[in-house]
Parts: sequence; C-alpha cells; structure tokens
Amino acid sequence: MSQTGPAAAPILLHPDDDVAVVGVDTPAGTALTVRGVTVRVATEIPSGHKVALRPIAAGEVVRKYGEPIGFASAPIAPGDHVHVENLEYRPVDRADVSPAPRPRPARPTATRTFQGFRRANGTVGTRNFIGLLTTVNCSASVSKFIAAQVEKSGMLDAWPSIDGIVALTHTSGCAMPTAGEGFEILRRTILGYANHPNFGGLLLLSLGCETNELQGLMDDPRFRPAVPWKALVIQEQGGTRETVNAGVEAVRELLPAVGAAQREPIPASELIVAMECGGSDAYSGIAANPVVGKASDLVVGQGGTATFSETPEVYGAEHLLAARAIGPEVAARLYRRIRWWERYATVNAGSMDSNPAPGNKAGGITTIVEKSLGAIAKGGTSDLVDVVEYAEPLVGPGLVFMDSPGYDPVSVTGMVAGGAQVVCFTTGRGSVFGCKPVPSIKVASNTPMFTRMQDDMDVNAGRVVDGTATVDEVGSELFELILEVASGRKPLSEELGIGQDEFAPWPVGAVM
Repeated sequence: MSQTGPAAAPILLHPDDDVAVVGVDTPAGTALTVRGVTVRVATEIPSGHKVALRPIAAGEVVRKYGEPIGFASAPIAPGDHVHVENLEYRPVDRADVSPAPRPRPARPTATRTFQGFRRANGTVGTRNFIGLLTTVNCSASVSKFIAAQVEKSGMLDAWPSIDGIVALTHTSGCAMPTAGEGFEILRRTILGYANHPNFGGLLLLSLGCETNELQGLMDDPRFRPAVPWKALVIQEQGGTRETVNAGVEAVRELLPAVGAAQREPIPASELIVAMECGGSDAYSGIAANPVVGKASDLVVGQGGTATFSETPEVYGAEHLLAARAIGPEVAARLYRRIRWWERYATVNAGSMDSNPAPGNKAGGITTIVEKSLGAIAKGGTSDLVDVVEYAEPLVGPGLVFMDSPGYDPVSVTGMVAGGAQVVCFTTGRGSVFGCKPVPSIKVASNTPMFTRMQDDMDVNAGRVVDGTATVDEVGSELFELILEVASGRKPLSEELGIGQDEFAPWPVGAVM
C-alpha cells in the first residue's frame, strides 16, 4: 500500500489502479493529489469510498488492488465518486491457475508457547467448557433449561478451571433426507464440536424421534470425544422436567473430571487459528484483513495452522489464492468449490454478486470482486496447503481454506467444527460476535468505529489507515494477543458472554 501526503490523503493500493480510497469524508470541490496528479472531487465522497484518478469509458475495466473489480456502467471522469451508480459486476472467464507441485512445508520448530489444556487423545484446548450439544431443534429449549439450572445452582463455582457451561442449539436435525448433503454437513458439524478440545465434558441431548438420531451419531466412527460425556433422550426420560433434572445431575457427575483439567505449556505449533471478516468496509481489505494475514503468517511460522473460509468472498480472487497452492490438486479443489457455488447461486435464482451486503456497500465496497480482493488478505502470504469442505478436520501445518457461505456465524461454526481453537474476527462496520466454546478476538478496520464500539473491539487496525502503525506492527501485536487469549485471557466478546447463540451449522438442501 502506498499513500500520498498525510493520513487523510487518498490511499493508493497499487500503481496500476484507476481509483484511490479517500481517508475522510471529502466534500465536492476538494483537490486531491495522487501520483503527482491532482483531481477535483465532483460530488461528496464518504470515507472509505473510491475516487476516480483518470477518465474511464463506459464498459472499460476498473482496477483496484491492481486487479479488475468491475466495469464502468457509465462514463467516469477524474474526481468522480466510483460506486454503485457507475461501477458494475460482470462475470469474467479466467483460466484456472494450476501451480507446479512443491513439497508441503515442514513444520517449523515452535519457539513460542501458550498455556492450554492437553486432552487424553493429545489434542489441545484453549478453554475448558462443559458443552450441551443437541441433535435436533426439538431439544433446544430443554438444553438451555439445563444450562440455566446449572448456572443458577452455583455448582461450577467450586471448579475454577471450568470456563462455564454452554448450550449449543440449532434449527435443524429433522425433516431431511439422510442421504443428502445437508444431513452430512449437520452430522459432520456436530461431530466436530463433540470432538472439540475446548470442551472438557459433554452432554448430548436428543428428543428421540428425529432424523439425526442420537444412536446414529454415537455409532459414527468419527465420534471420538477425548473427554467424559453423557447422553439423554427426552422421550425416554419422561419429558421436559425429568430431562432437566437428569441433565443437571449428569453435569454434576461430570464436574470432577472436567474440573481436574489444568493448563500446561503447549507449543504454538499446536494452534489452529480461524480468520473471519464480517460487517466489512473498504478499510477491511486495507488494514484489518492484512493485519490478520500477518498474524496468520506468524502462526504458520511457528508450525501452527491458520484457516479462513467464505468461498463466495474469494470469488473473483480465487486465482490469486490458487497460485499459492502447494500443487495442482489443491488448486483444483478450490476451483471445484467455486464452480459448485456458481451452480448453487443459479439454482437459487441468485448471483455471486448478491454479496456484498448493503452494509458493505455503505462502507465503500461495490462489487463481490472488490470485496474478495480485500478478504483474501486474511490468508497472509503463506502457501495454501489444503482446501477442505465445510466442517471437515483442519490438518496443518500451514494455511488451509475451508469451503463455507459468506455468513459469519455459519462460516465460523464450520471452522470451529474443523478444530480451530481461537478466532480472529475483522470488521469495519462493527460486528458483535462471539463463538463459544472458542474465544473470538475482534479486529476493527478503522479508528472511528473502534472508538464508538470500544466495548466490543479488541484490536484497532485503523492505526494502519491513520498512519500511526504498520501492518507488520499491528499484526505482531495481534499474534501476541492470540497467545494470551489461547492461555486464558478473555477477549471482550467473552467478557460480554457472547457466543452461545452463534452456533449455526450450514443449512443445505430441502426441508422435507
């Protein structure tokens, strides 16, 4: 990123760009100088939005980040505001990039550690929650009643190493074909949480007649909890009150084993860090996402694993990610998921450009390609070692991409199911998000929002835009915070108690 003049001057992201980003609300008539050329603003341009640097004819490509982000839908003059009124998305055929094979990177020797919970199967948790997992929406209320009764009783107070109890409920689990993709995704997600090392104990809760039956879940060879667990069926217990009483007693019986877990030094190579962006603005791709990308490179540099997802939000920039794949088979998996999403959008009478959302556009993002070019910055510069489907296990070391929708709770749910123990969540508009049982660090892309929502934001990447810090400096600070949070420090979302209702498995397929 290059920048002319003081912090409020336009931000030029690449020498070949046709547009720059204004750093403050800029009135009509303001003279802006970029690359030694002065343009005069034609109409007021909000902070984070684009200003044209040269004449652009209707139908001509418009570049930002050095890449096409769309086509001019009308003639654009120097100094014009470039946005939805004169810039449009058009599908572009690109040849799939197929990189030459190269060895998977060796796991470096970790020099840093954090204080984590070593489970019996060798996996490592950053938290020690008791988890209540439901097979179906029909058991959601009973699950929440149990958690509320346990909290009200005070029985957890005697066990300081237990981080709490969390009831994770969802809206599915029945009226779905067992041979369908949706069923497999739901089953895979629940299995991933059941096996997650941030749980020190589990209670599985079923109604008793659902499609996603409890016995089938427990018989699945992928069901491998490394901690004590119990299971209850509401219909067999005799209804709501009997199940709540039995559930509270089951939790009481789990307490000694869960409470015996203690933190110990763990190499940073055993970290799996998920990276997410939500409520993005134009500064997300300039500041917050590159900051998270720097931190992810540092995690990978310790031999750890970093992951990001949201396939619709790499659309149009997938060739840049594929070029970093360790071989053609990894790149091919990415392109297969891109093609799947194109078909999925068409079948549902949508377009890949349906993303960005209205809030993204208000923040200065016009097309999906522009959003994607900023979003992939979360992946830093590391080699792409794998592409996995939603909620599949994340196996490093290195950078792994997970297929998911662009909806924040659904995306993060998939990465946590895959094994992520810490989440770094970037936002420009201001998202209030958490994801129990995994701590979520919020990274603000701009200083005004960080200041306005300081009770929710942990890191101010807006300092990069302000010119008071570099991406490397803030990224290094974030890496240190990741180690602290992995060791037990609560980010603000945890202090606020956010995260129980953000469990959201991806609903794919027909409800029968």
